[in-house]
Amino acid sequence: MVAGGAGDDPVTRARGRTGLNIALYVLALALGCACVFGGVLVWQHRSDQQQAQAEQERYGDVLAAARAEVEAFINIDYRDAQQSIDAVAAGATGDFQKQYDSSTKGVVKLLEREKSVMDGTVLWSGVVDVDGDSATVLAATTGTVSNVSTKNEKVARYFRLKLDLVKVGDTWKTKNLEFVS
Repeated sequence: MVAGGAGDDPVTRARGRTGLNIALYVLALALGCACVFGGVLVWQHRSDQQQAQAEQERYGDVLAAARAEVEAFINIDYRDAQQSIDAVAAGATGDFQKQYDSSTKGVVKLLEREKSVMDGTVLWSGVVDVDGDSATVLAATTGTVSNVSTKNEKVARYFRLKLDLVKVGDTWKTKNLEFVS
């Protein structure tokens, strides 16, 4: 009933209020859906960032382990040959470690007899493939070697190496190392 009316006048304000209530309900529902959608997008973006950061850290760890192994492998000095050999063995695992350990038995005597010194650095290295527990890395090195055969003069040496690494505990270790051309 309209105020001041006779009682038989139609009520039009109530109908207008119902329409407003429905519009407000639809607006609140739309805003709620937008908030949920936005929250999902933020959560997904944050998850993607964390995954990308973990992957970058894995790449960094793999490259650091490969670089350390290659540098140990190409830096050998007859005056402390066992330390050089131990440095390579420390970063090795599996068949590579067994093969390396068995092949280095006579190497110390040979290095001392030849007065061999190999000095080098890694020019570049790159991850070819990586997942949670294995990786493949290529590395290029430059350096010199001097020994009795070179009349103790330094001769340039360049190597390209392929390393297959596996994660052992929290450490990346080399399971295979081979020369590539």
